[in-house]
Amino acid sequence: MSRVGFIGLGSQGGPMARRIVEGGYPLALWARRPESVEPFGDTAATVVGTPAEVGAASDVVGICVVADADVEDVVLRPDGVLAGMAPGGVVAVHSTIHPDTCRRLAEQAAGRGVAVVDAPVSGGGPAAAQGKLLVMAGGDAEHVDRCRPVFATFGDPVVHLGPLGSGQMAKLMNNLVFTAQITVALDTFSFADRLGVDRAALAQVLAHGSGGSRVAAILSASGFDTTGMRRHAGVLRKDVGIMLDVARAGGAAEPASIVELAQSALATLEGPPDAMAARPGRR
Repeated sequence: MSRVGFIGLGSQGGPMARRIVEGGYPLALWARRPESVEPFGDTAATVVGTPAEVGAASDVVGICVVADADVEDVVLRPDGVLAGMAPGGVVAVHSTIHPDTCRRLAEQAAGRGVAVVDAPVSGGGPAAAQGKLLVMAGGDAEHVDRCRPVFATFGDPVVHLGPLGSGQMAKLMNNLVFTAQITVALDTFSFADRLGVDRAALAQVLAHGSGGSRVAAILSASGFDTTGMRRHAGVLRKDVGIMLDVARAGGAAEPASIVELAQSALATLEGPPDAMAARPGRR
């Protein structure tokens, strides 16, 4: 059984790490804030003092921090994961970051005989706690297969999409489409208001009909409160920006209609808090 390390114990990473240790894996944890590791006091996880100690104690290290700079910091700094990890280890990046960042990390890691897999996830904390996260993996098949039993503690399905960076590409496209669907859902429910159709009843129809979406279901479950989505607006903007940067760098034409919808959603989420107020028809 692989020894596992984990860094990034937030609302999604925390449940992922708990699933790993409850799956019987030896688990080493590090966090910047002591309160992040306190919930693991009732588990067999070991808390260590630096990311390098996580690397030294692990065959596979999962990284689930927020942004590119955070990933590079915990992996590459003088007391980072690579400083302690033995040859043959694998770093699995669960954060949603630029594919090029994963490739830079892989170049640095290769010099120490360590592999990198990009394995961003989708589904949030509740799905992680249930072992139902979608895991989108990119990297050599050998390295992904080494990580797959660990991923299976918190993920189902675990999809190998291709070479390093492929997982990030899939996650970024997913988040671009998700963001665009926010506008579709908001406009749909506002249109229902203008027509005198009860939005809660319409949500039930969409939940069982071909016109439904994950966003419409989330809005309905929240009582049409966009507060939760607003909290994630910065992350969504980051991910949409990375996706568009990747497209430009690769010479791929943007899907103009999807991008327009996504930008409209971001403007709404970052604007005044009455996002569910009646929205004018879009032209």
